[in-house]
Amino acid sequence: MTLITMDQAKEYVGQEISIGAWVTNKRSSGKIAFLQLRDGAHYFQGIVLKNDVGEELFDVAKSLTQETSLIVKGIIQEDTRSKLGYELLVTGIEVVGESHDYPITPKEHGTDFLMDHRHLWLRSSRQHAIMKIRNEIIRATYEFFNQEGFIKVDPPILTGSAPEGTTELFHTKYFDEEAYLSQSGQLYMEAAAMAFGKVFSFGPTFRAEKSKTRRHLIEFWMMEPEMAFMHQDQSLEVQEKYVAYLVQSVLDNCDIYLDTLERDKELLKKYTQLPYDRISYDDAVALLNANGFDDIVWGDDFGSPHETFIANQSDRPVFILNYPKAIKPFYMKEHPDRPEVVLCADMIAPEGYGEIIGGSEREVDYQRLSEQIEKFGLSKEDYSWYLDLRKYGSVPHSGFGLGLERMVTWISGTEHIRESIPFPRLLNRIYP
Repeated sequence: MTLITMDQAKEYVGQEISIGAWVTNKRSSGKIAFLQLRDGAHYFQGIVLKNDVGEELFDVAKSLTQETSLIVKGIIQEDTRSKLGYELLVTGIEVVGESHDYPITPKEHGTDFLMDHRHLWLRSSRQHAIMKIRNEIIRATYEFFNQEGFIKVDPPILTGSAPEGTTELFHTKYFDEEAYLSQSGQLYMEAAAMAFGKVFSFGPTFRAEKSKTRRHLIEFWMMEPEMAFMHQDQSLEVQEKYVAYLVQSVLDNCDIYLDTLERDKELLKKYTQLPYDRISYDDAVALLNANGFDDIVWGDDFGSPHETFIANQSDRPVFILNYPKAIKPFYMKEHPDRPEVVLCADMIAPEGYGEIIGGSEREVDYQRLSEQIEKFGLSKEDYSWYLDLRKYGSVPHSGFGLGLERMVTWISGTEHIRESIPFPRLLNRIYP
């Protein structure tokens, strides 16, 4: 008999089918056993009636241990009490793989213990829900940019230059040459935008920061669009439209997973309402100073408490515009009326989740960009190809980067960003 998943349950109501599944829990009462099962697509209940299946099969059902794998045969029934809407009336059980002394029991466990067993923790209903939301954000990202006329271009992971300086880069050797793990694909996306107009990349990035906050990862995934013939104010419209699209897609397609996480869906609906509020860096500093934050002066970058306070002034994400030039990367375009600031913005998520997007208009003047490269102590030779973009048909262009894991953490309402990654990669295990 062909195996199905519970995703297909509505097509087989009243029919006997077979499903490959794992046992997550069980309980029995008299002549009825209730199996909590997971088939990779959903969590669902299997009901075993002793009078229907006989004593031998009923004893098998009662003896099943947590995470035992099996082929379970049964009849799909509608169940209005469950979030899924369906359950399985079990008629047969074939044990495929036994499981004994599974370390993650239904009791409470600490985060460090769970991260050490991440390869198993992924099986839990909470982690399953987070990964489903992550997958939906990725799917919706491709859908959004394809609909908006972008094409995907893949930048290299090993690079010979750094878009934001080398102090936060992982250094390696590429045979006899110096190389770094990429901290951004942006510079390559600028080159691609000059060829295709609107492009985006989506891939792993690395930051050599020994940070142990709940917001930071050393290895994470980044979406990085770049758009030719576009100024910063137009880019902000693309950014908020994109974020609202992601939130709406999760609301539309991940309802059951949001319920599992007990996420406030009415709150998420507010985040689809555009436009998002905007506040200048100048006004943000003044706002903080007026409300007792005496640890921030003009020229400082914002920390987590500052971003949270600013975001709390709105019920949706908020843009902070035009930061001081001295604290931003070399490629950002100067404000035409204020050379001490650049045309950039950070999008700050509500609820204390911090920055989810950073973006700017790019400097297009060859001489000014060349001077910035030297000022930052970077090699003009290494960036000669990047300067070429300003020599041959340069145009106004803007772009931004969105960190996938921060987006997942915010939309799913989880406390720690480590829950948004499928596995604790080596770098994230060393500095979690």
